[in-house]
Amino acid sequence: MLNEDDGDPLSVVVNLFDVAMVFAVSLMVAMVMHMNMTEVFGSEDFTIVKNPGQDNMEIITKEGREINTYKANGKTTDGNQQGRRLGTAYQLEDGRIIYIPDTE
Repeated sequence: MLNEDDGDPLSVVVNLFDVAMVFAVSLMVAMVMHMNMTEVFGSEDFTIVKNPGQDNMEIITKEGREINTYKANGKTTDGNQQGRRLGTAYQLEDGRIIYIPDTE
């Protein structure tokens, strides 16, 4: 016979699920903080350049709620735009920007 003092053996499983959910959320927050990607959740616009000057370079821009990724091969993630490299821009210490076109 079961007494009122006997607990439900499946109640432990419910508590484990809660603990796992808290752990998963805290792990995601720690990853975002470690990768310095807190700007993604803010309201200001930003631009991030990954692997600058390399073949696998990516430019990530956030404008409002829209996030776009541009790959170094000239195609965007939506595939509607294409382009090619025209040159290099350098910013001097006094703030001026110099553009040097590529010669083909």
